[in-house]
Amino acid sequence: MPLCDTAVGVETLPTDGPSRVAITPAAGDLLHTVVAKHGPVIFHQSGGCCDGSAPMCYAEGDLIIGDADIHLGDLVVDGLAPVPVYISRAQFAAWQHTHLTIDAVPGRGAGFSLEAPEGLRFLTRSRLLTEEERRLDVG
Repeated sequence: MPLCDTAVGVETLPTDGPSRVAITPAAGDLLHTVVAKHGPVIFHQSGGCCDGSAPMCYAEGDLIIGDADIHLGDLVVDGLAPVPVYISRAQFAAWQHTHLTIDAVPGRGAGFSLEAPEGLRFLTRSRLLTEEERRLDVG
């Protein structure tokens, strides 16, 4: 299944190839709490720089996904429907060779992210795709 729908504005998209998103057990536990309170959710990786970049968790339908967004993939957590993860095309252009892992750490969530009142916040940990993953990346 393709991980994105269109190629407007970015030449290389993650249409096939290696997984680009994952979730830690701690973030999976927090996601269960958030989904129990708010129903199905999505993530959008904010376009900030360095510490200003955070995975924002929204109730499904609360954020309009458009042509400027890329679907990186879905997080799989036992007991939940797959959770889509999006990133802006501009951010993807900078992070196209990066794998993102959603984690949870103590602190307050950013902005309108749904985990804000839980005493934990979602955090993106990143790494470069391995040589093998880059070879498999046909996007």
